[in-house]
Amino acid sequence: MPYVFLLLAIISEVIGTTALNASNQFTKLIPSLVTVAGYGLGFYFFSFALKAIPMGVAYAIWGGVGIVLVTLIGFFLFKQRLDLPALAGIALIVIGVLVMQLFSKTISH
Repeated sequence: MPYVFLLLAIISEVIGTTALNASNQFTKLIPSLVTVAGYGLGFYFFSFALKAIPMGVAYAIWGGVGIVLVTLIGFFLFKQRLDLPALAGIALIVIGVLVMQLFSKTISH
């Protein structure tokens, strides 16, 4: 169940970040409200995930998955392009999260 809360936290934060980009520096009301709600729900769900997942591990997963999702949304929705070094950096983050998930004895499954 803690990973369900972590997934909900990630989705909420990604929605908040996407809306933040669409808010035009908080000048558009609806995207601004979605931003605040997305981040609020993200932290709310994250707090439940922390009951069973170590904080550093949960934050690394949240950040890594969030980066990938926001990058994909930026590419498809906002037509944002990344160069090779940026993509390589994101790949290294994903590899780090996978190493933790697959090999760390710290993580409680």
